[in-house]
This record gives sequence, C-alpha cells and structure tokens, in this order.
Amino acid sequence: MVGMKNILLPDRYVNQVVPTNGFTTLLTFFTSASMAFLIVFSVAISFAADRLAHSWSDSLANSATLRVSAPKADLESQTEAALNVLSNTKGIASFRLLKEEEQQALLEPWFGPKVPINNLPMPRLISIEEDENGYDRAGLRLRLAAEVPSAVLDDHTRWRQPLIKAAYRIWFLGWLSIGLIFFIVIAMMVLVTRAALSSNRKVIEVLRLVGATDQYIAAAFVRKFAFRAFFGSALGAMLASITLFLLPSEVDQTAVLLGLRLEGLEWSWLIVVPLSFFVMTFLTARISSLSILKSLA
Repeated sequence: MVGMKNILLPDRYVNQVVPTNGFTTLLTFFTSASMAFLIVFSVAISFAADRLAHSWSDSLANSATLRVSAPKADLESQTEAALNVLSNTKGIASFRLLKEEEQQALLEPWFGPKVPINNLPMPRLISIEEDENGYDRAGLRLRLAAEVPSAVLDDHTRWRQPLIKAAYRIWFLGWLSIGLIFFIVIAMMVLVTRAALSSNRKVIEVLRLVGATDQYIAAAFVRKFAFRAFFGSALGAMLASITLFLLPSEVDQTAVLLGLRLEGLEWSWLIVVPLSFFVMTFLTARISSLSILKSLA
C-alpha cells in the first residue's frame, strides 16, 4: 500500500530520489513508444484479418459459379440447357447469367480496363445462390455431365477454406506478436531496473543511512519508470492511430493495406495499451527493484 501510494500521489521528495536524467529513463520512454506503436498495428492487423475471414466466409458460403465453355456455335444452346437444369434443381434459391460487362469487370484486375472481351473465347458464367437447405452438388454435377458436358460447377469450397484459414493464421500471428511484445517490455523493464539501481548504488547507500526503507527507495524508481512507460506508450499509440487514419480508405480499391484500420470499440485499445504498460511496468519494476535491493543489502 505504501508503494502504491507513493506511485499515485505526488511526492516531491520521492521524485528527487532518482536522478531525472539518464539513459534508463530515456530508454524506457522510447522503447515503450516503439512497442506501443507495434502493438496497435498488430491489433489492427488481427481485427482486419478477422473481418476479412468473416467477409470471405459470408460471401462464398452459399454461392457457386457455373462455367459453360463450348465452341461459339454451341455456346448459346449449351447455356440455355444449363439454365434449364438449374431451374429444375431443388435447393437453388436464385441464379443469373452474368453480362459481358460484369465478366469484363472481373478481368480488369488481371488485364486492365477496356479488355476486348468480344475478341476472346470467353465462357459464359452463371452465378448461383443456394437456399438454406442447400442443393445436391453431386447430383447436379451428374445431370450437367449428361445434359451439358461443357459445364463445370465450382461451389467455391476449394477457394473458401484456404482463404479463411489464411486469414485466421494472420489473426493468430497478430495476437502472438502482441504477446511477444509484452514479454519484451517486461524483460526490458527488468534490465532497466537493474541498470538504474546499479548505477545509483551510492544514492541507495546514502538513503539507507538516513533511514529510508527499501519500500520507499523502490517506490521512487518504480514511479519514475511507470510514468515514463505510460507517457511513452501513449505517444506510440497516438502515432499509430494517426498512421492508421492516413492509410487508404476502402474507396481506393487499387491501394495496398486496404482495410487495415480500427473500428468501433477497437479504438479503445488506444487507452488499453498505455494503461497496460503502466500496470506492467509498475509490477515488473517493483518486484525487480525489491529483489535487487535485497541483494544490495
């Protein structure tokens, strides 16, 4: 209780115990700012990957594509036969034949705008949406093989699962990075506390001669490091939020790092990170300083 009181309540005598200048305080500030910046970015990546996984899952879960590839003379008849098969298939909620403009839009990311689609041997694409009960994929493939041999059914299963797994792996790696960063911060505080106490050994001896307890001495160092870590991490979190805000919006579909942002309550991490640094620094520095002071007795 005494140590916490000295941390939270202003005490000019406690503040004067530890020298204000020194590499340990600067190291604590700038390392906390850098680590907080990385944590906020890792959080943004994790949440973005989670949103992406849900988006892919929802968009590909109940959809399929039927591709009709046939010689130009037979393409229209084969397409009509495929549409007739789909209209008589239970479990299909809706289907529609994609227009040439829509197919051209699908090719733009690969070949650029104004693709001469009329001069290319393009298949006809039919978009399929299944109902809540679903349809018999194996049975539909058998009917298509018998009536429309040029038709190929792609139910997106082979695309959906790898994409979702990749997104969740990115989500996991993001949170793993956050855990490793917090571990590095704890290790840094142990080393910084040891270095600070060792470099101020003569000051500690004088304080003990005038009757200062180890609790009082530890509180002086802990206060210095805890607030340096808090303000440094707050600065790093603020810089990360500004960087995320300046990233391209979803309107710019050609930009990289699209969707890397925080939404809604996710912005609360800008408060959680500095508070977490303060608590971690307080606990780590206090435990370390008391342990080191005992060894210096």
